[in-house]
Amino acid sequence: MKRLWLLFAQTVTVALALWFIVATLKPEWLRHSGNNFPSIQAGLNGINNAPSGNSPGTASYRDAAGKAMPSVVNIYTSKEVKRQRNPWMNDPFLKRFFGEQPQREERQSSLGSGVIVSASGYILTNNHVVESADEIEVALTDGRKASAKIIGTDPETDLAVIKIDLGNLPVATLGNSDQAQVGDVVLAIGNPYGVGQTVTMGIVSAVGRTNLGDNGFQSFIQTDAAVNPGNSGGALIDVHGNLLGINTAIYSQNGGSVGIGFAIPIASARQVMESIISQGQVVRGWIGVELQEITPELADSLGLKMASGAIIAGVVRDGPAFRAGIKPIDILVDVEGKAVHSTNDMLNLVSQLKPGSNAKIKILRNNTEMVLHVVIGKRPQFKKDE
Repeated sequence: MKRLWLLFAQTVTVALALWFIVATLKPEWLRHSGNNFPSIQAGLNGINNAPSGNSPGTASYRDAAGKAMPSVVNIYTSKEVKRQRNPWMNDPFLKRFFGEQPQREERQSSLGSGVIVSASGYILTNNHVVESADEIEVALTDGRKASAKIIGTDPETDLAVIKIDLGNLPVATLGNSDQAQVGDVVLAIGNPYGVGQTVTMGIVSAVGRTNLGDNGFQSFIQTDAAVNPGNSGGALIDVHGNLLGINTAIYSQNGGSVGIGFAIPIASARQVMESIISQGQVVRGWIGVELQEITPELADSLGLKMASGAIIAGVVRDGPAFRAGIKPIDILVDVEGKAVHSTNDMLNLVSQLKPGSNAKIKILRNNTEMVLHVVIGKRPQFKKDE
């Protein structure tokens, strides 16, 4: 009896081994053999596979990124820096042994990003990316490289326009930044830390951000899309791939992204760019006053009926405002029919006026409204070291 069980067990083992070999190497034999053994391949047929090329649909922003990425370039700059010789070498005793030591010259390199905004080769970037650069090289996503020249800069908005001479350029589609709202999904494109072109995603965290630095004109789009060193001058785009802004700054205590980035709205950047291209610089209106925000506490101490506007803290002697009769402690409430709610409003409204034009400016003096006519002057060129 034991011999029969042993023979049966060996037979079953050999049969299972043969079935396994056939099922692995020739599964089609089993599908057509009419046997009742379960097929490994038949089990795999129950898995659902997505069709080749199936789009992930609305969950993906590949189309937006694909549309905008070719127009975003990497910018490499370099400049010569003279290093002062060791002050010990000025000692006459040491000069006898070592002679006159020349100044050392070194080259410093930095990187940033930019956006091609014209088929003629104009590129928008940040002023701080290209300022003081001796050489500027632009690298496109298609592998082409070209030297660039600076057309003009505007330190007050931290914008610059540079130009390359290449044909068949991919050009960004300018969006409508005035319609951007908190909660809108946005993508940031640039070259962080030089790792190569990178796309990050976030939302619009705030609009109209001001008082964030030394720049005179500010109305930033704030986003939590990751922006790091090297992203400066790159693109902030909407979900359709349209350019909403130029990434320019981050708030950070360690130099890396903490989810607070700022972009210059393309509506403002376009005005600056067109002025630079047509005139070589940005020409702005100016009336020659120093401003101070009106806080509720200040309004209460001065007995004011309003807690918004811009208070005149000082007037430039013989400037446009001085000649028109504007005095310190006057409150500027209206420029050419447009209300002034803050010092930033006033700066933007006056800057848009043409130098030499006559503007109506409404002020509040001793809680009495007055309309003065001011001949607009030309705003002096901004200097960063001032």
